[in-house]
Amino acid sequence: MKLANKVALITGAASGMGKSAALIFAQEGAKVAAVDIDGQQVQQTASEIVKAGGQALAIRADVSKSEDVQRMINETVSHFGVLNIVYNNAGIEGDSNFFSNMTEDQFDRVIAINLRGVFLGMKYALPHLIKAGGGSIINQASIAGLVAVRGGAAYCASKAGVIALTRVAALEYGRYNIRVNAICPGAIETPMAQRIRKGQPPDPRAIQRISVLGRMAEPEEIAKVALFLASDDSSFATGAPFVVDGGWTVS
Repeated sequence: MKLANKVALITGAASGMGKSAALIFAQEGAKVAAVDIDGQQVQQTASEIVKAGGQALAIRADVSKSEDVQRMINETVSHFGVLNIVYNNAGIEGDSNFFSNMTEDQFDRVIAINLRGVFLGMKYALPHLIKAGGGSIINQASIAGLVAVRGGAAYCASKAGVIALTRVAALEYGRYNIRVNAICPGAIETPMAQRIRKGQPPDPRAIQRISVLGRMAEPEEIAKVALFLASDDSSFATGAPFVVDGGWTVS
């Protein structure tokens, strides 16, 4: 098992890529602290892990709030005794608006969850990873942190910021045997994607523009990249944005 005897905290674990990662990490031997603002749904994730024979703790938390982030980390360490892996996956798409139409509140909400949430997750986890003798942090960025998306000023800024935070943390904490990487997914079939499409099926023409493979990815495909980054398989990888976009950026 790739994560035997490891403790992993995963935010946004109620659905999508976060839930897939929680299940896969548990299958690979990790004890999982599943965190989400949706307490009922994240409890379901933890229950599925336990039913499959794993160990899991469900925690309700808002990653944009410092007190919630400190509590989720402290509860994880109190329950499992240590913290080795942090996957800062929680995020929102926010409202799509061109610059002049985007309100300050719309902008601030996306930044608070997508960027401040990652900052807080690293800030309060790092001392515990140092105490553990090292570990791995995975931050969920996006292809939108590397390319422009119309109407996505807040989202693109937040994800570009995640990549920048990842690089700084990797530079500062490599001496403690802590690796910090980011994942930049392309088009993934998640509840977020379904909300953006307002429940409509994917437009084949749109898919052709953003994926040379001609399809969207499943959440499990990103979760497997997170597993790679969490495990010793990626022992020399740090400070990097891992692009998993189906060829979006080469088309």
